[in-house]
Amino acid sequence: MSDQGSEQGAEPAHASGVAHPSGAAHVSEAAHPSEAGAAPGAAARRDLAVRAAVEQGLLDPASPLVGLLDVTGVRASAAALRAAFEEVTPPGTPVLHAFAVKASPLVPVLRLLRDAGIGAEVASPGELALARAAGVPPAHTVLDSPAKTPAELREALALGIAVNADNPQELARIDAMTRSAPTHSPIGLRVNPQIGGGSIGALSTATATSKFGVALRDEGAREWVVRACLDRPWLTRLHTHSGSQGMPLDLMVRGVAATYELAEEINGRAGRQQIDTIDIGGGLPVNFGSDEESPTHAQYARRLKSRVPGLLDGRYGLVTEFGRSLLAKHGTILARVEYAKTAGARPIAVTHAGVQVATRTVYDPASWPLRIAAYDAKGLPKSGPAVAQDIAGPACFAGDLLAENRPLPLLEQGDHAAVLDTGAYYFAHHYAYNSLARPGIYGFVAAGSDPAGPAGPVVFATVREPQTPEEIVAESGGGQRDALRDL
Repeated sequence: MSDQGSEQGAEPAHASGVAHPSGAAHVSEAAHPSEAGAAPGAAARRDLAVRAAVEQGLLDPASPLVGLLDVTGVRASAAALRAAFEEVTPPGTPVLHAFAVKASPLVPVLRLLRDAGIGAEVASPGELALARAAGVPPAHTVLDSPAKTPAELREALALGIAVNADNPQELARIDAMTRSAPTHSPIGLRVNPQIGGGSIGALSTATATSKFGVALRDEGAREWVVRACLDRPWLTRLHTHSGSQGMPLDLMVRGVAATYELAEEINGRAGRQQIDTIDIGGGLPVNFGSDEESPTHAQYARRLKSRVPGLLDGRYGLVTEFGRSLLAKHGTILARVEYAKTAGARPIAVTHAGVQVATRTVYDPASWPLRIAAYDAKGLPKSGPAVAQDIAGPACFAGDLLAENRPLPLLEQGDHAAVLDTGAYYFAHHYAYNSLARPGIYGFVAAGSDPAGPAGPVVFATVREPQTPEEIVAESGGGQRDALRDL
C-alpha cells in the first residue's frame, strides 16, 4: 500500500457489516488443520481457534465468554516492527522498542514480547511491577506518567530505568533525588509540540492545552527547555507523543520533527551532542474496518525517513512506545449467544460480551466501531443472508450494545459472536459493571502456523484464568463485611 493509502487508513473506520470480509480464508467443517496445506493466515487461524475453543470446552454454557490471542500474529508484528526501523537506520543505531503496557497489562503477553525483543513502557507502579514480573530488564524499560510520585521516581532511578520527566516541578524533584543518590537512569524531558489533535480528542496529546509535557509554543517555554538541558548535562533525552487512534501519519511525523528540531537546537547551543536519544512515543493507529493491517510500522518508519532524515542518520538513539498497533489485530473476544429475540421487528442477539470488555465501543461507538463475525454453535463460520440485527451485551442498561443494526448472518441461541481486533485495550481492561466476571484469556497457536513445525491441532495456553464469584466477593470487601457495623 502506498503512503497515501496508509494516511487514509489512519482514521478510525466503521466496522464492516459482513461476518468476514470478502476473500477471507476459512477451513471447512470437514477439513482438519493438517489438510489446510500452507501456513494459515490470520483470518484462517482465527477460524481454527474459534472452532477449537468450542470443541475443547474453553467456551461452553458455564464459561460463555473468552479472549483469544493469536501468538503467531503477535510474534510476526514484533518482528515487523523491528525490521521496519532496521530498514531506515544505519547498523548499530541503538533502538529500543518499548511496548506500552497499558495496551495489554498481562504478564504472559509482556513475556512473549520480551522474548521477541520488545521492552516495556510503563506509566504506573502497577505497570512497572507487571513488566518486572515478566522479566523485562530495567535497561529495556521506560517510565512515563504525568503524575509520578516520589516513591515511584526513587524506585525507577534506583533500578536504572529510563525516566521521562513531564514538567518543571517533576524535573526539580529529580534534581533533588539525583543530588542525594546518583543514578544510572537515562533521563529525558517530555515536550508537547502543540501541533493539534486527531479525530478522537480524548487520545490527542499534542493539543494546545494537553496535560502532557512542556508546551513548547507557550511563551518562554522553548527557551526554558533549552536552558533546563544546558544546566543539566545528564538530561540527555527528549520525549514526545502526539496521540494514538485517530492520528494521521503526517501529524505524528510533524510532532516528531518538531522534537528533533529542538534537539538540534539544544545540541548546537551546548556545542556537543547532549541530547543523544529521542523517544518518539507510539500511537500508530489501527484499521478496525477490515483484516488489513494499515498503516504499517514500515510505512511510518519510511515516512519519518523521508521527512526527518537527520533523526535516522545514526546520530540519535531511538525509543518507540507502540501498543495497540502491535496487538489489536491478534485478539478476538468470543461470546456465546444466550438468547435471540426481537424488538420493534429488529433481531437482537443477547451475548455475554458488552460494556465490561468493550467499554469504549459501548460508550462511544462512532469512534470505536468493532467488527463482529458470526459463528454457529459448533464454532464454524456462519453463512446465510445478512440480516440487520443488534449485538447486545449482558449489562443492565439499554446502551450495552456492541453493534446496532449490523448486517450479519442471523445469530441464534447457542451461536457465537466473535468481536474482532480486540487484542489491545479490550479483554485485558475489565469494567466491573454489574460485577460481571473477568473472562479467561487464552493464547493459541494454530496448526501449520509455524512452517517449520509439524501439523497438529490448535494448542491453547492460559494467559489469565476466568474470574470466580469468590474472587469478586473478595475484591468487593467480602473479608470486611462487618467493617461499617463496627463504627
